[in-house]
Amino acid sequence: MAKASSDRNTIDLFTNPPGRPRKHPLTRKDQLKVNKRVQRQKEKAQGLKRLELVVDQETITKLDQLCELNDIKRAEWLTMQIALSYSKIKNKKVTA
Repeated sequence: MAKASSDRNTIDLFTNPPGRPRKHPLTRKDQLKVNKRVQRQKEKAQGLKRLELVVDQETITKLDQLCELNDIKRAEWLTMQIALSYSKIKNKKVTA
C-alpha cells in the first residue's frame, strides 16, 4: 500500500514508535501548500478576493516609493486609489 506525504489519514501508518513525532510529519513543500490553502480560506471568509497584475519594473518601483511615503502596503494604496477615482466619477455624475 502506497502512502502519499500529504495524506493526513495515514501519516503514521508505517512508523514504528508510537507517541509524539520529533518533527512535522509533512514535508516543507506540503506544509507550505496547507498553510497557503488555510490563508486563502481566511481571506475568502473575510470577503477578500485575489488580484494578479502584470506590470513593468519601473511601475513597481514607483508604486513601492508611493507606498513607502505613505507607510502602507501595495494593496492598501491600490484600494485607496480605486476608491478615490470611483468617488470622483460618482461626484461628476451627481453634479451633471
